This record gives sequence, C-alpha cells and structure tokens, in this order.
Amino acid sequence: MKHNQSKSGFQRRIFQNAVLQLCLLLVLLGLPLGSGSVAHAAGEASQIDAVLVLDVSNSMKTSDSAKIGNEAMKMFIDMLSAAGDRVGIVAYTDRIEREKALLEIKSQTDKDNLKSFIDQLNRGAYTDISIGVTEAVQILNDGAGAGHEPMIIVLADGNNDFNDSSGRTQTDSDADMDKAIQSANEQGIPIYTIGLNADGKLNKEALAAVSDKTGGKSFSTNTADDLPQILSEIFASHLDLNVVPVDSFTADGSYQNVKITVPNANVLEANISIMSGQPIEAKLLDPSGAAIPIPSDQVLFSKSKSYSLLKLMKPAEGDWTLQIKGVNRDKIDINLIFNYELSLVMDPLAKTSYAKGDTVAFSSYFVSGGKKLEDDAQYSNMKAVLLVKDVDAGTTKEVPMNHAGDHFTGSYKIEAEHDYEVVVRAEEESFFRETAPVSLTAKAGGGGQLTPAEPEADKPFPLVPVLIGAAAVLAVAAAAWYAMRLYKQASRGFVGQLVLEIRDENTGDKTPPQYKKLSAFKGRLHLHQLLQLAPELKETEKVILRPASNDRIALQNGSICTIEKSGRTVDASRELEIKSGDRITVSLKQVDKTIYIEYLV
Repeated sequence: MKHNQSKSGFQRRIFQNAVLQLCLLLVLLGLPLGSGSVAHAAGEASQIDAVLVLDVSNSMKTSDSAKIGNEAMKMFIDMLSAAGDRVGIVAYTDRIEREKALLEIKSQTDKDNLKSFIDQLNRGAYTDISIGVTEAVQILNDGAGAGHEPMIIVLADGNNDFNDSSGRTQTDSDADMDKAIQSANEQGIPIYTIGLNADGKLNKEALAAVSDKTGGKSFSTNTADDLPQILSEIFASHLDLNVVPVDSFTADGSYQNVKITVPNANVLEANISIMSGQPIEAKLLDPSGAAIPIPSDQVLFSKSKSYSLLKLMKPAEGDWTLQIKGVNRDKIDINLIFNYELSLVMDPLAKTSYAKGDTVAFSSYFVSGGKKLEDDAQYSNMKAVLLVKDVDAGTTKEVPMNHAGDHFTGSYKIEAEHDYEVVVRAEEESFFRETAPVSLTAKAGGGGQLTPAEPEADKPFPLVPVLIGAAAVLAVAAAAWYAMRLYKQASRGFVGQLVLEIRDENTGDKTPPQYKKLSAFKGRLHLHQLLQLAPELKETEKVILRPASNDRIALQNGSICTIEKSGRTVDASRELEIKSGDRITVSLKQVDKTIYIEYLV
C-alpha cells in the first residue's frame, strides 16, 4: 500500500511538472493565465477610427448651400487628437464619387491633407444614402485598428434620388441599408448622423433611424453656428466625456477675457472651439499668468471660414485665460471639451456564484498609461455608483460607492435568486467612465459555497482529466499561435506607393499617372479600393494585395482578370510577389480597359 502511494505521488509530480511546462509555454506565447492583467490592458488611451460620410449630390446645393457638411468634417478632424487617431472619408451620390481609406494622423500636416481632400469634393447627380453607409462600414470592417474606437459620421439631408435608368428602387436601398446596419452592430460601430436642413426638406426620421439602430445619435442644423455643440456632443458620447459649458459673448472690438479651467493633471488635451462670423484674434495666458504663443508646442491652432480651434496639449491644472478680440458686435460662441487618458477598471471578484442574501464587495480604480492612478484628488472630485442590473427582472439599481483614497469601494446585497450584471460608473463635470460589465449569479445550483476539499492523500490522481486538460492547453496554445500569426499579418503595414494608369482599349486613351501611397493601409487591400471603387472596374475587387517581406507586395488574383508581368501572362491565383520597380498589367474582361501598375519604394 505504501509502495502504491509512493508510485502515485511520483506520477503526480511528473504530471504536475508537465502542466507547469505547458503553462510556461502559454506565457511564452503571451497568453493570459488569469485576469490580473486586465488593468494594464485597459489603461491605454482610446484612439478613434472614424469614417466621415458626405452626400455630395446636386440636391445638397440647396440643403447645404453653405457647405456646412464640409466645415463639420474639417472641424471634426481638427478636434481629433494630435496623433494616433485614424480618419477615412467617403463622398457619395448614387455611387462612390471619392474615397480616402483610413489615414493615421501623425502630424498637423496629415490633418491639413485630409481637409484639402474635403475642399476638392465635387457634386454629382443622384443620391442613395445606403451606398455611402455601406462603404463606410466596409472600410472599418476591413481596416479598423485593434483597440481603436470605430465610428461613422454621416452628413446628409436623408433624401434619396434614384436614376430611373438604373432600375434601383427605395426597396433596394432599404435592404442594403439594413445589411449595413446589421454589419455595423456586429462590429460595434455607432453611426452618428448630422442632418443638413438649409432648404427645410430634411428627412430627419430616416437619419434618426440609422443612428438609433446602431447606438449613435442624430442631429440637425442649418447653420455652422451649431457645429461646435454637435461635434462636442458626438465626442462626449463616443469617448465618455462631458461638454463643459462656456458662456457666449458679443465682441466689442477689444480683447475680452474668458476663463478656461483645467480641472486636474490628467487632461491630455483641451479643445477650445471658437465660432464667429468674422475673423478673431486670440491670446492665451497659463495659470501662472505667463503668455503662451499661439501656435506653439503647447498650443495647436487651426481655423476655417466658420471656426477657429485651439488645442492645449497636456495643459497645466488651474485657471487659464483666453483673450479673444473680435469685430465689434460679432457674436462669439466658445465650446470646451477635454480628452483624458483614463480608464476605469474593477477588481476581479473572488467568485461569480452567490446565494440570496449574500453581500458582494466591489472595488474600482482608474488606470492611466497602463498604471493605477493614485491621485486622491481625482477620486475625491468624482461621484461613483454601482449599476446593478437584474437580468431576469430587467431592472437596474443604482448603489452609491465610497471614496477610499486611490479607489472606490461599494457593496451590494443579493436580493433574489437571479442573474446580475454589474458596472461601476464614475463621473465629474468634464468626463465620466464606466467599467466593463461583470456577470454573477445567485440562482439555485449556482454554488454560493465551495465544497471542502478531500485530503490529498485520499484522492486518486486525476490522470484522465489532467491528460484532457493538457491536450486542451496544447490546442489553445496552437490556436493562439495561429491567431497571433493571423493578427500580425492583419496589422502588418505596406510601404511605398503604386503608380496607376488606365488605358481604354477602344480609344487608346490613357489616364495620367495616379500615385497611391500605401502607408495608410494594413493587412490587405483590394485593387478596387485604389481605383476609387469605380463601378466599371468592379472586377478588380478580387485582386488582393498584401504586405510581404523585404518591402515587397504579394498579389493574389481571384478575379477573371488577366495578370501580365514583363509581357507574359502569369498565374497569380495563389500569390505573385512584386518588388520595387516591377511593372504589371491587369487586363479586364468585362470592359475594354487595361490597368498599368508600377510599384515604387
């Protein structure tokens, strides 16, 4: 008997060592073994992936005669973070007229390039809003970045106008819109709509329906004066911020002081938008009274014909003084919105199964830059509550939490044998944050108490479960390795540019060279995207480009097009590698056109 126990103990140690080795493998693969790293993962500042969708049909000449839509898009771009956010643009009629894929903003030059693109948009004949929304959703489905917050902003009058010769109907458009909305919901993409109503013909209900079904918000305006408030509300809704009100005033021709209070040291950026009918001059004093140059490393400045925007970078806590000089009797409106690098996380619960009458303790804290925030003043300025949703009853109870120095604490007594979902919400004047929801159950059989363990010597070693567990861990590790490989491929960026020319084989005419920079794309790219999604070139949709090693591109042809390299037809159904200086041609079958492509690094 003693010999058998000794043998069993030896087997146990062997398998324990094997399990430890498998856990080490998981660590090397970067897989989490528990929930202790949640705080770090949640601590990074949120970045935005936004697609701006603009109706550029001829009807907008009356519903948006002042091109408020263009101004709104430019102002949105100026309000984005100085670096890290990504923006795409879709201009539509009953087709995609112009498009710009997601471009990562790295400097003010990138913002200026996007605004210049907006200024170049021209009008077209007909209108089908589903075309624009569908393309915007597709751009985010194809290229949204991990950890980025996706969103779509649509600027339109909400009315469709179909080309009779196309045969397309409102029913067709509604069906495509439903598909786009479903896809947006699956990807967690809210759609915000701004209705442009200069001629009083706004279809407000149609735009509101799109926003309501995707968790966005709907607005309408007939004047650029409303843009700061609208865009501030969109920012606030999307990034868990509150708009800080600043009083409007009438200019008297001299410098007038406006107090801007930066509430704490955790503000990343302060966006101050200034709306005026006439040009303004601005000066800025920091809390010590020192003059801060505009623009400078501390203050970015941008303007358009209807607004000016100051962006204070990492502003010092305290009362700043903004001095505005406007034309006498000109009304000046100022909006203020802060951006914070703060996330709210909840400490993991000891267990998720409880009994009726049990009291569950909760603790929550802020994370900044991947580290727990220990600024007691930040916590003391905020109100925190537990939002306890009774899943079975469909009711939510709000339970106040306490400040405990560098965190919040609270508790909830289980009232019924139901399932619950709990969120912590913390709020102050300029922003709010919510934790990810935590689920727990108090249903019978949920196991509120742990069963006492048997003495180890009396328990046989669970050989079969351990073998199954080890196999499962290996399978998870293999799947994780494969998923990591796919993720790296999907996030890998292109380099260089493609030079495109299109030849009409019937007339012999060739378009001027188009230079398409590839740095904005990651993972994969359809040739059709680079061709502005022109309907007649739709067969290039299945010509796929991917980044390859050594600054090369891998081309895969799943279309009926013919691919030639150096004058010879090549089979690119698997992959054709293209290096800098290579030239290929794509001969289309459905139309008599040939696309000439040269890759340059």
